[in-house]
Amino acid sequence: MFLRHLSLVNYKNFDSKTLEFDPVINCLVGDNGVGKTNVLDAIYHLCFGKSYFNPVSTQNIKHDTDFFVVEGEFEKNERTEKILCSFKKGTKKVIKRNGKPYEKFSEHIGFLPLVMISPSDRDLIVEGSDTRRKFMDGVISQSDRVYLQNLIKYGKVVTQRNSLLKYFAANRTFDQDTLSIYNDQMHSLGTAIHQKRVEFIDSFLPIFKEQYQHIAEKEEQIDLSYESQLSDDSLLHLLQNNIDKDRALQYTSVGVHKDDLSFTIAGHPIKKFGSQGQQKSFLIALKLAQFHFIKQLADTTPILLLDDIFDKLDENRVSHIVGLVKDENFGQIFISDTHADRTENVVKNIHQSYKIFTL
Repeated sequence: MFLRHLSLVNYKNFDSKTLEFDPVINCLVGDNGVGKTNVLDAIYHLCFGKSYFNPVSTQNIKHDTDFFVVEGEFEKNERTEKILCSFKKGTKKVIKRNGKPYEKFSEHIGFLPLVMISPSDRDLIVEGSDTRRKFMDGVISQSDRVYLQNLIKYGKVVTQRNSLLKYFAANRTFDQDTLSIYNDQMHSLGTAIHQKRVEFIDSFLPIFKEQYQHIAEKEEQIDLSYESQLSDDSLLHLLQNNIDKDRALQYTSVGVHKDDLSFTIAGHPIKKFGSQGQQKSFLIALKLAQFHFIKQLADTTPILLLDDIFDKLDENRVSHIVGLVKDENFGQIFISDTHADRTENVVKNIHQSYKIFTL
């Protein structure tokens, strides 16, 4: 799969921009602030229906305008797929595939698999559990539509249960029968989600460790583990045993929406004990493992976006990553960088077709 053509109107810093891409390697070079990352984000937008960096649609519109349009023409399985994503202030976002609007955006997830590697990925280490859960859910959802639907349903039930808890507190009342309905729904959906996450980590961990050793180029004891309250008890029991706490807090304090991923090196949290280089290698290994995991399950090779990759790794390691296209492990790659010469030195040694765009 590859992106042949991209058209932007009023997207972030662009009035109007059209780009024709190479099917293998594309390099976006220029000073900071010219829009290199915005082009990559537009590609991400077409594949996921939202920005990688800012999910608030109004904030992706160019200043002093009231709408944006992003269009792309993909080649997938020898078919042309035209995707359009548009948004106007005061209306709902629209995503169309070959001229036909999606009724549910979730139907589009996984159709155009893509992995982004960005400096903002450091949030996976330094931010809270929500960021790591979203990473895990994003990887699984690209290849498992049932999982994605269960996540959406589970989120709605938690919201409804929280509203009920607030109602109980505001009206000084309590109705166990109504609460039990939400408990049962959460238990059913949460158990399925938990099981899928367990299976995912079992499959993902060996791929991740292999990628880390490739990047770090030395043996280091790194690990990735799934932490869940459901590992020790059923969700139904957890909900029943924590009802007093939930009523006091007025929200649901237990469930798979509290799960986390633990990142360690030599048995210690990488956030505290990993060097900057180890953290960078850890994050890129996570993303490359995501790429390979999705590729195994999808019917096509994901697009890979490398945003400011030289800020994360030295030139030799970037050469190693980009060089993987020679093994046909990768499909289309996009690289953004501030130094045109540095980027060209890397890609010309790969002996694959490439284009360089100066913005």
